[in-house]
Amino acid sequence: MCVKVACVGGGPAGLYLSILLKRQDPSHDVTVHERNPKGSTYGWGVTYWQGLLDRLRVCDPESARVIEAESVRWNQGVAHVRDLATRQPGDEGHGIGRHKLLEILAARARALGVRLEYESGITADNLPEADLVVAGDGVHSALRTHHADDFGAELTAGRNSYIWLGTTKVFDSFTFAFVETEHGWIWCYGYPFSSEQSTCVIECAPETLAGLGLDRAGEGEGLARLEKLFAHILDGRPLIGRAAADGGTRWLTFRTLTNRTWYRGNLVLLGDAAHTTHYSIGAGTTLALEDAIALADALRESADLPGALARYEQERKAALLSQQSAARHSAQWYENLTRYIHLPPEQMFALLGQRHSPLLPYVPPQLYYRLDRAAGQLGALRRFKRWLGPKLARGAHARALTSRK
Repeated sequence: MCVKVACVGGGPAGLYLSILLKRQDPSHDVTVHERNPKGSTYGWGVTYWQGLLDRLRVCDPESARVIEAESVRWNQGVAHVRDLATRQPGDEGHGIGRHKLLEILAARARALGVRLEYESGITADNLPEADLVVAGDGVHSALRTHHADDFGAELTAGRNSYIWLGTTKVFDSFTFAFVETEHGWIWCYGYPFSSEQSTCVIECAPETLAGLGLDRAGEGEGLARLEKLFAHILDGRPLIGRAAADGGTRWLTFRTLTNRTWYRGNLVLLGDAAHTTHYSIGAGTTLALEDAIALADALRESADLPGALARYEQERKAALLSQQSAARHSAQWYENLTRYIHLPPEQMFALLGQRHSPLLPYVPPQLYYRLDRAAGQLGALRRFKRWLGPKLARGAHARALTSRK
């Protein structure tokens, strides 16, 4: 149906969409426009889970095989609280360097005949002629911003501050570390993405950031302070920031993006240009690739472009509801860390694993822990939890909407 397609943004979503479109019909004319030079990217490693890998194997076995081969795996989580630690088994997770993932997808796209144009900045003023223009240009999408009223974008800032770093410490599992300071708690999420490096995301409340002077420290001084705070898990390895050419290393506040509609004429949003979910659930890359899969399917199965885009939007908005809820509750768990941090380590870690639950904020933590353990053995109680959680969440959401009026 779409003979000529222009993907704006050479991230995982745009590249994977181009692969799927070329696999569906080699005669499609597909170009990926990336504003940055070839080989440049931000970020360290990305995470994904077995369910995504299974889908990638179905959609394009060739790229899935290489992605799996280049990924590292873990099936445990460990939480350090002060000088205590607890380790628990979990679902198998996968980590891969963002640069490596883009390299794999770009090579596969090129082999299928996709044109990749780097240092090709596309704005609303120089849109390429195409049957379909895909805005996969990230949360700050220039194309979406230009038509902001049509898309109805809404950005909601979280409370906590975070910084995205790398380290040469290779963690053997998904690692959490919570450190108490005189200015409050600061914590990190660490996970490996190669045999040589790991990602280390550090987060804290704004008053802790200011109290520790991290909001005013230069990059070198700030990294040195963080290395000292997390020395017990880094084993003397350094933390690594982004190069100045990539924008440097900064403390940020996560912003959740939603859009009222995902398409306008022949322009459609993809990945972070359409939605974001808090990094603490590790789903960003997975959701972006699932967008690409859904859009490719809709374009193949629908008789016309408006129908395809409507189908894509409807399907992905529905699929995102549970993930957006999980991300919102996960972010709130960390924003209310003091509610859980003083529990015995095994209980705290258990509730850390339950942080996506809409029921957890409404039940005293120790009672929830006991209920959760009992629910694992009693089917009726498990069903009651599944019924009550969404009911409480809907009530809280309705009250929040009323309070804004």
